[in-house]
Amino acid sequence: MKTQLVVMAAGLGSRFGGLKQMAPVDDAGHIIIDFSIYDAVRAGFDEIVCIVRPENEAQFKETIGARIGSKAKLTFVHQVPTVLPEGFSIPEGREKPWGTAHAILCAKDAIDSPFAVINADDFYGASAFTTIRDFLVSDHPDNVHAMVGYRLENTLTENGTVSRGVCVTDATGTYLTDIAERTAIEPREGGAAFTEDGGKTFTFLPAGTTVSMNLWGYNPNILQALEDNFAPFLREKLPVNPLKCEYLLPIVTGQLIHENALQVKVLPTHEKWFGITYKEDMPKVQAAIADMKARGVYPEHLWK
Repeated sequence: MKTQLVVMAAGLGSRFGGLKQMAPVDDAGHIIIDFSIYDAVRAGFDEIVCIVRPENEAQFKETIGARIGSKAKLTFVHQVPTVLPEGFSIPEGREKPWGTAHAILCAKDAIDSPFAVINADDFYGASAFTTIRDFLVSDHPDNVHAMVGYRLENTLTENGTVSRGVCVTDATGTYLTDIAERTAIEPREGGAAFTEDGGKTFTFLPAGTTVSMNLWGYNPNILQALEDNFAPFLREKLPVNPLKCEYLLPIVTGQLIHENALQVKVLPTHEKWFGITYKEDMPKVQAAIADMKARGVYPEHLWK
């Protein structure tokens, strides 16, 4: 069965201070996307669909595209703010992209098989790609999708706050029942804590809490659901926050779960996340990559 990996690489990288997706993480010039695509190809994915901003496509083709060569089929699609339902337009002054669920809608014409979704600037770990592809090619109902669930303590940075989808599962721990996007999570002894009032108060999250890192596994029928729910989202959110509201995968997937429109199977992993949310994260990411190369997890040159 054909499977696709959809890489969301159209983010602005504002907290990093530039196009963080293109920052080399080792002496060989690899970027984080190299490792994700390398792991995905090893896991058996057939095609990579890379979602970029139009002005960045040439840079992606000259780097990651040129390196991959014939190792995997690579398709580029554009996330542009003008992709909106009929009757809607971009609010004056809006520069921010419309979010991760919107990114998938921008790629819908390139998606024709079960697919996984990842962020371009996150390191997920090899086994996570094997886990999600095994689900995609397994026998399961069309309304059952999947998410790789990370342990919260394996997804934090010491250099600031992070955004994570904090998950609640059913009594068996098998299916997702709720997911809340927390935009300001920071490490704490024994876990982490998040704030929603600018740091005045914090809510503790214990170690072992399952969080989403936007590693989803979807059947293609999710595309229609994302399209159907976009206009209602805009009608609700644009009057309140026209410049910054975002149509996010965790939010819309959670809404569909509450409506009993679908189920999401949680696939746990003990992989450790690495990412470059902030410039200060780079040395730690580089050290982790060097260590994995030294242990033989990755070759010095991925694509040679």
